Amino acid sequence: MSIFVVIMEITPDLQASSPKEFQWRNLIRHGVYFLFGLFVFLLSIDLMISSLSQLGSLTDLVLLATANPFAGLFIGLLTTAVVQSSSATTSITVALVASGALSLSGAVPIIMGANIGTTITSTIVSLSFINRKKEFRRAIAAGTYHDFFNILTVLILFPLEYNFGLLSSLSQFIATNFFHEPMAKSSINFKLLGSSLSWPVKFISEHISNGYILGLISITLLFGSILFFRRLFSSSLGYGSSTKFRRFFFKNPYKSFGWGLLTTAAIRSSTITTSLVVPLVAKKVIKLKQAGAFILGANIGTTITAFLASTLNSNAAISIAIAHFLFNFIGVIIFFRTPILKLIPFALANGIGRLTLKHRIVGFMYLLMTFFLIPILLIFISRW
Repeated sequence: MSIFVVIMEITPDLQASSPKEFQWRNLIRHGVYFLFGLFVFLLSIDLMISSLSQLGSLTDLVLLATANPFAGLFIGLLTTAVVQSSSATTSITVALVASGALSLSGAVPIIMGANIGTTITSTIVSLSFINRKKEFRRAIAAGTYHDFFNILTVLILFPLEYNFGLLSSLSQFIATNFFHEPMAKSSINFKLLGSSLSWPVKFISEHISNGYILGLISITLLFGSILFFRRLFSSSLGYGSSTKFRRFFFKNPYKSFGWGLLTTAAIRSSTITTSLVVPLVAKKVIKLKQAGAFILGANIGTTITAFLASTLNSNAAISIAIAHFLFNFIGVIIFFRTPILKLIPFALANGIGRLTLKHRIVGFMYLLMTFFLIPILLIFISRW
């Protein structure tokens, strides 16, 4: 990933004022950086698909591990909690679906689990306020609101998916009728970059016949492109200033929701946008209810990653991207403007905040149990 570090080091701060005669050069330069990052992202997914086609035994293992929807749910949760990036988990899932290694119904629970797992970072950030008693309570409430939103959405939608195939059937219908993408297994020639730009994939695949090495390269490029985008866009959005953040992003719930969606779509990571809200709530710069709208918008914005990973000649892959969007969209409808129901995540978040004010160990136990011990235990139980 050193190439991304080098590029970012030579990238000037987008916030820095520059003479007008040089502004167009900065715009072109950062536009080139964006296209480069997008190319590497799509390249990494194509390489991942190629590596999966070389690892028949591995794909069989994936199918075995995710044959039980409960196992898929907790595998998605645990994997995302470990790597702290739902973008990586959803991109890999799209690649598995696109290569035919994983069915749509088997992928949907993984996506659901990834939505819960990605909230671990904001919870970890909230624990950094442990030495400041009242700030710690507010930080825990802000950090866990995102958790409870996704957990409650899973509690509602997972049974409907398990019993009726709600998300997989609906996403298949939308993909077939609106995107004209039939739910057939993707062909062996599936390429996100298309035939004209896929020559790097062909060249690398021909010279690296080991599927494991190819997979390692693809994952490295995937994480590199995600980190590259985060640094490129976060430097231009003024996240370093609490005053700017409040003035531009939190004037009203709908504006907060829209900014959460747009900024997260640009950065392609709800992890960073939701984590940056936690200190603002802790220091009373904004209220938890103001932050809630922004966090829900971020949940919609993060689905752009799956769509990017599924575009261009996608077939089955577009369906899992749609399923990812539908999961978050339905959750937002339920917990953003629905009377009474929208208060539940706030009540749970404030409740655990008050509990941690009395017993600080509760925050650590919540983190350990929710993201690691319970998923590991339930993965083993679900395989019996």
